[in-house]
Amino acid sequence: MTVLDVQPAAPPSAGAPGPERRARRWRRAVTGWTFAAPFTALFLVFMAFPVLASLAMSITDLRSTDLRNPFAVNFVGLDNYVRLFGDELFVKAAVNTLIFVVIGVPLTMVVSLAAASALNSGLIRFRAVFRVGFYLPVVTSIVAIAVVWRFLLDPDAGLVDNLLRVIGVEGPDWLGDTRTALPSLIVMAVWRNFGFLMVIFLAGLQGIPQDLYEAATLDGANRWQQFRNVTVPLLRPTLLFGAVITGIGFLQLFEEPFVMTQGGPLSSTLSVSYHIYNQFGFGNYGYAAAAGYVLFVAIVALSVLQFRLLGERD
Repeated sequence: MTVLDVQPAAPPSAGAPGPERRARRWRRAVTGWTFAAPFTALFLVFMAFPVLASLAMSITDLRSTDLRNPFAVNFVGLDNYVRLFGDELFVKAAVNTLIFVVIGVPLTMVVSLAAASALNSGLIRFRAVFRVGFYLPVVTSIVAIAVVWRFLLDPDAGLVDNLLRVIGVEGPDWLGDTRTALPSLIVMAVWRNFGFLMVIFLAGLQGIPQDLYEAATLDGANRWQQFRNVTVPLLRPTLLFGAVITGIGFLQLFEEPFVMTQGGPLSSTLSVSYHIYNQFGFGNYGYAAAAGYVLFVAIVALSVLQFRLLGERD
């Protein structure tokens, strides 16, 4: 056999490793889904299924009396949603919640940004102490805070009215007067929540390069001009996050009126979430589920509005 008769070995076919690659991909997929299976199962059972079940419930007349005979439940379409906007109590709860959000969210953000700016500029020596002090209400039980505030605002033995009496002023019944009950809840909610946004805003402020402030100072910009033209534009993503998170939380107002006022006086502090809770307690499951989805749509609409107002602009 001559040298010319010896043929070089054929190169491995490009498609040869295909089955091995598919086998590796399959093993990785099985491994990934094995680790994700517990969460997936919990999500489907305790999140996805209840959401779909409540959506189906919202278009029926399901009541607590129908639980023993589910076949007696009737499909009512959008009747529950139509009833909601004809229900004076729901409209009152929606207006209260709207006032709480429209006043509470901007006020919380202003107070949080002011506190963060103060900690970022002047209060350097005791910054950690103030951070802990302002953030402490955030990690404290809302029920405990609401109980303490209820005693503070008590017209007879409360600290607030007693301090006012020292200077000769007779304070109102803060939680028993329709004119002051909802503002009192707003003040308490702002006090409790501004520490969370303060920490976030402080992190955003510390991420702004100091060179920009030095350049603005050389150009003759004062503190307010620096804040308006340097701080706010660069802090816009952080402000957007704070507005969305706070808005979602305030729209779900429940614990404060539940503990402090029970929705009174005269439903002046009744919120949509509290109204939904009451309707479930009364056994109006279909009606309450419809109210829950209206609240969900309101949360989505508010978030979209905040993205339009505070989102990035070209």
